[in-house]
Amino acid sequence: MYIFLLLTYYNKNTIFNCVTKSTIYNVAKVSQFNFIKPSLLVKYAISLYYMRNLRRGIMNKDQTLSHTTGRVSFKELQQIIKMGLVQGNLIPAFAGAWLAIVMTNHSFLSSIPQILLMLVGSTLIMGGACALNNYYDQDIDRIMPSKQSRPTVNDRISDRNLLMLSFGMMLIGEACLFLLNIPSGVLGLIGIVGYVSYYSIWSKRHTTWNTVVGSFPGAVPPLIGWVAIDGSLSLAAVALFLVVFCWQPIHFYALAIKRSDEYALANIPMLPSVKGFKRTRVSMFIWLVLLLPLPFLLSNLGVTFVVIATLLNLGWLALGFTTFRKESNQTKWATQMFVYSLNYLVVFFALVVVVSLIKMI
Repeated sequence: MYIFLLLTYYNKNTIFNCVTKSTIYNVAKVSQFNFIKPSLLVKYAISLYYMRNLRRGIMNKDQTLSHTTGRVSFKELQQIIKMGLVQGNLIPAFAGAWLAIVMTNHSFLSSIPQILLMLVGSTLIMGGACALNNYYDQDIDRIMPSKQSRPTVNDRISDRNLLMLSFGMMLIGEACLFLLNIPSGVLGLIGIVGYVSYYSIWSKRHTTWNTVVGSFPGAVPPLIGWVAIDGSLSLAAVALFLVVFCWQPIHFYALAIKRSDEYALANIPMLPSVKGFKRTRVSMFIWLVLLLPLPFLLSNLGVTFVVIATLLNLGWLALGFTTFRKESNQTKWATQMFVYSLNYLVVFFALVVVVSLIKMI
């Protein structure tokens, strides 16, 4: 059925004669996922056709100019190192450093060089690890329609330059962290190895627990922030780690629900693609419940913080329950949960900084 739809689509657009047999075979191969929308298979075939013809040089000059000439732009560099993801992780990293200053009675002014070096080092190791992830994921990114604009997919950067960028950033970043102290550098290495090896190379392609496995290295930034100032961990640092750790499965499951067809197409065992929406929803609720007691681990920040943070958790839990309405739309609900997760991360760690600042005054 999907192949018939595909042939009809290409005939209609007068490019069917340019599609190779291997393109049709690739689409046929993934059509075993009978729950994937035909339109997604068409997009997949188009992306294969585009990338294959781009390499063969049979597209016209206007079509290929932006993909084959010139240096990588700053915007493309941001895509390569996943700058949005990096920036999101810098928030808990800074909060960890700030909380260490407040709770261990360090001087903020004298700690500014340490904070800046920590932020630079963290940015570099996270960006380098993400670039290495993009290098390793090129095969599956070429399949997923939403990834077609990535410079690693449309050949805007060579593998050699990508690896040089990745390892260069990680080496310089680790040097920055080790200049602070040994624990910061060690935690940075743990984050790199965890993200690249245990998540990207192993769990992402082999188990539905991939999101949970990736949540561990993803929760390291607040620990780096704390030890950059204090040199050792504490209960407060662990509490920040646990908040980020429990937050990530909810955040990424919501995104995976929206892109479940794409993950299935690329044969990536994300929970929604393998177990379905209902099973994913149960997991999201489990992680939401695990978030509930965590503000109490930061009771040193006062009752006001605990109350507001708990209300933030309860609000997220209440939003989760809206999926049980009869008229509930899965994709819309997943989008709402995803947006709430973004706001949650910013608000929670901003609350940590503001409340601790007020306590200082």
